Amino acid sequence: MSALQQIVENNERAQSLIDSLQGEMTALQNELIERRKKELIEENAALTKEVEEALAQLRSLEIRNGRKQIPVPGSRGMCTKADAPPASETTSTPAVKTAPPKEKKVKEKKSVAEKPNTVAEAPVDVGRLDMRVGRIIEVGRHPDADSLYLEKIDCGEPAPRTVVSGLVKFVPIEEMQNRLVVVLCNLKPAKMRGVLSEAMVMCASTADKVEVLSPPAGAVPGDLVHCEGYTRQPDAQLNPKKKVFETCAPDLMTNAELVACYKGSPLHVPGKGKLLSQTLKNVQVK
Repeated sequence: MSALQQIVENNERAQSLIDSLQGEMTALQNELIERRKKELIEENAALTKEVEEALAQLRSLEIRNGRKQIPVPGSRGMCTKADAPPASETTSTPAVKTAPPKEKKVKEKKSVAEKPNTVAEAPVDVGRLDMRVGRIIEVGRHPDADSLYLEKIDCGEPAPRTVVSGLVKFVPIEEMQNRLVVVLCNLKPAKMRGVLSEAMVMCASTADKVEVLSPPAGAVPGDLVHCEGYTRQPDAQLNPKKKVFETCAPDLMTNAELVACYKGSPLHVPGKGKLLSQTLKNVQVK
């Protein structure tokens, strides 16, 4: 019996311990709940205070901007007084508002004197062509066209221009290297067989023969070509739509003395001399 009694006592002590632990856990849970409730109450109070401060600031701004404040029944706050509707809107049958007829504005025609002065376009002549002396510093065959040369030409600028010329059949490559030429520099750059050509070498030309124009002795890359009787005022870049070069081209020819001319007036480098072909007289220059 003593062993059985011992077991009973142990069970009682264990149950007592379990009850004690359960009581402690319940107390801890209650304490945590109360603590959390207290934190939430404090947070709620802080939020309420922030809301009241924001409302006060809003009312202050509205009062400053002339909005009247009126008390709201059953509330501790204020609200903004709405603007009273027009008298016509308070009647049971509001009148239909008709907009006054719009006055037609008569557009005054500007007199010719009032129009802004526009810069008159320069006449279409050789003065709009930017021809300069250049030196071929590098020449080779175009990689994709047997009839074309690919040249680097020094025109007196910071960098040489890339120029594609169809002269393979007419001028040996040895005569092209390091040669002084006349270059038309303000054509719009155009791709020729995949290479962008930035200028054109000027030549005296027939169907069977082409000769590169020669600048005068003493000319250097960058020298400007003028034409007697015409003011040199070249476009920065010729507009293909205006066909300035195409208009001038029929009047660019060599004369009986091999001098390149425009409408009979010689092309020249001031103080140095005229542009010449080698043998071709009275033929097109292009």
